[in-house]
Amino acid sequence: MIGYIQTIKDEQEREKAGKSYHYEVCSLLTAFFGNEKIRETKEGVDFVVNLVWDKEITISIEKEGKIEEDAVGICSYEEISERRNYLKRFVYEFLCSYTNKTLPWGTLTGIRPTKIALDLLNEGKTKEEIIDFYQEEYLTTEQKAAMCSQIAKQEQKLLNEFPYEDQYSLYIGIPFCPSTCLYCSFTSYPIHQYERKTWEYLKALKKEIAYIKDAMEEKGKVLSTIYMGGGTPTSLSAEQLDDLLSYVREVFDLDNPNNRLLEFTVEAGRPDSITREKLRALKKNKIDRISINPQTMKNDTLKLIGRAHSVEDTKKAFEMAREEGISNINMDMIVGLPGEELSDVENTLKEIEKMRPESLTVHSLAIKRAANLNIQMEKYRSLVKGSTNEMLMLVDEYAKKLDLVPYYLYRQKNIPGNLENVGYAKEGLECLYNILIMEEKQTIMAAGAGATTKYVCHSENRIERAENVKNVDQYMERIDEMIERKRALLLKG
Repeated sequence: MIGYIQTIKDEQEREKAGKSYHYEVCSLLTAFFGNEKIRETKEGVDFVVNLVWDKEITISIEKEGKIEEDAVGICSYEEISERRNYLKRFVYEFLCSYTNKTLPWGTLTGIRPTKIALDLLNEGKTKEEIIDFYQEEYLTTEQKAAMCSQIAKQEQKLLNEFPYEDQYSLYIGIPFCPSTCLYCSFTSYPIHQYERKTWEYLKALKKEIAYIKDAMEEKGKVLSTIYMGGGTPTSLSAEQLDDLLSYVREVFDLDNPNNRLLEFTVEAGRPDSITREKLRALKKNKIDRISINPQTMKNDTLKLIGRAHSVEDTKKAFEMAREEGISNINMDMIVGLPGEELSDVENTLKEIEKMRPESLTVHSLAIKRAANLNIQMEKYRSLVKGSTNEMLMLVDEYAKKLDLVPYYLYRQKNIPGNLENVGYAKEGLECLYNILIMEEKQTIMAAGAGATTKYVCHSENRIERAENVKNVDQYMERIDEMIERKRALLLKG
């Protein structure tokens, strides 16, 4: 446990800083000290980091009431953003010296580091200039800077190909799973507990989808992508899956040759939820892209994290999807799972390489507050080492072998080492929805329990949000209220 005390003595500095400096420093402390919890106290902690703003900046580490290491800096910048960047570099370099390590992302603490590269690219900057900027301004490694530049170029190319401002995407949430994973904090409920209510849930979901279709038509917006996630959509029966997908195709007139839908993704996700009948329902309804997610190819880890499938189940599900003519398959994997080493990550990658999916998404394990992994941390602490940059570099190496190019990247809070999640895909098979939601370029209308709508008002450069309740029973009972929340949001836009 780490104590962090920020003191701003200078009155003008206090007005400039607010809470922003506090957040930035806490993010760096979390990255350097293995996701330790940060507390604003000197009581009951292992050591205290003191940061004092006056005419000078002083940072020190205090143990048992004694200063162990300190540093002093003078910030001459007037602009708040420049002062914040100076502070981050000052703190970062101090922590590098104290811990004898560096971070691949340097001082960057935001969740969308590629946005910077995309802005620079749109300003006409070259790849070399962008890489230099990341390294000089944020002290990143050349590899992270180059990846941001490459992803920004992919995004720019895809975003320039269609008028996303006049269109919108639809997210459909299916909040059911075969079981709850140890690391999961998403809205999901064990399907066996809700089997009697799934038809009722689909009825409410259809009502919300119908409203979205009518409301967005009134707005003059065209539907460009659909993403069905969860949970695990294939937790539904084959009959229910076909019923819902057929309804969506009918409501949005997707079989009309003039329809402009660009992609329709369904997360099949859990191999133990996939059957031949469900795959046929997906194929019948012209789904463009699915996910079959091993997470790891180590059976012991699968048992530990609460996945009900085996490595063999993943292989069989993938083979079955190919037999049913599904030609665009994504596979998800997680690095940093409890008990796993670099060799386990390589084994997973070798097995994925044999299957040759069209895209691969790698997630660095994030220890989320609501996940059982965090709630029961004392039980698993000795196993949780977290992801490492070496693991991500290995994924990058295998992605190249599969001719997969990185096309989107984001980071989450509570990832040890401030590492990232990356989506790779074959050229031309990138998931456009993933780019749109990461870069917040397009309105995402969301239906289902726990789903969040993000309405992008381009003329005013702002985003309005409307959240649905997470509880399935509450969602069904209050579906009219969920629709009213959207109506109120659209009136603002």
